[in-house]
Amino acid sequence: MLNTLKPFLQEAWQKSGFAEPTAIQTEAIPLVLEGKDLIAESPTGTGKTLAYLLPLLNKVDSVSSSLQAVVLASSQELVMQVYQEFQKWSEGSGIRGASIIGGANVKRQLEKLKKRPHIIFATPGRLYELIKQKKVKMHEVKLVVLDEGDQLLIPEHLGTVQNIVKSTMADRQVVLFSATMKAETEKLAADLTKEPKVLRIKKDEAASSGEVEHIYFPAEPRDKIKLLEKIARLEGIKALAFINDIGEIQVFKEKLHFKELSVGILHSDMKKLERQATLKAFRDGKMSMLIATDVAARGLDIQGVTHVVHIDFPRDIDQYVHRSGRTGRMGANGTVISLVTDREERELKRFCRELKVPVHKRIFYKGQIAEQEEKVRR
Repeated sequence: MLNTLKPFLQEAWQKSGFAEPTAIQTEAIPLVLEGKDLIAESPTGTGKTLAYLLPLLNKVDSVSSSLQAVVLASSQELVMQVYQEFQKWSEGSGIRGASIIGGANVKRQLEKLKKRPHIIFATPGRLYELIKQKKVKMHEVKLVVLDEGDQLLIPEHLGTVQNIVKSTMADRQVVLFSATMKAETEKLAADLTKEPKVLRIKKDEAASSGEVEHIYFPAEPRDKIKLLEKIARLEGIKALAFINDIGEIQVFKEKLHFKELSVGILHSDMKKLERQATLKAFRDGKMSMLIATDVAARGLDIQGVTHVVHIDFPRDIDQYVHRSGRTGRMGANGTVISLVTDREERELKRFCRELKVPVHKRIFYKGQIAEQEEKVRR
């Protein structure tokens, strides 16, 4: 399948050190190349980005000066992450790309548009504003990608996304990827596409052979901060911790900083540069823990996350899957920790039964994670 791609992509693949394409790549790339509309569900960390990026780059005509494709994602971070992949994989191809995100300087974005990008990577709100102002001309766009599509089709973005898709060519190709797909999302996706192929990849051997352990600590809400401090002190940890309430996030950060722990926060009310700086520091291993809201962390691929911590319990099983998928990526091992009240403990056990993963209760003993029995034996 890869040998049907243009030489610059084959070279980039050789350089990347990837051996075999993952299941989603093997199935999706030929369909996107053929021009089929696609609705694809594949777990986090299975290489979804390249499953659409490689065929997209293959289809762009770099000689033409028109905008030919648009990639939409729900958060600024995800747009920037995909844009960085684009830069890496398009090297030497003459294909121009631009990132257009909310919260960034509009003037600078208009400068980028003057360079006539072939592909725009964007959050929906800002892109639609620019389309309405006639700053982005969509009439030659043949391909629209919705990355983490279930997040783009929530009520808040739905109208905007529909309008963006409608502004492109009548015989456009629409491709949607997501890690989880509820029935209603799939129905909305079907309305945006024409006779779509539906792909469902359950678990990918090439991508997810890492061992991920699911454990929990019983805790009353007020005790969670103490447990979080102990987790942040574990040797060699790089933890992504999730919280539901933006209001709480600052309190946690201040308490942990008071204990002289290197902890960062990430939420959607932060300024763009702050968010970028925090992410960079976490990626570079300068902080042991990043406390984030779901929107900010959706779809992020951060190498080497050793632990995912559910400080606040997830709303539903899908959210548990999305959060937990930030660790154990591409064959690495990882640990998922939930801090749970009695009621949440029952919910967690139900989730894990449905997901067919074992979950174990743990305690802290002398600063290390231990089983209850170990403490007794000692």
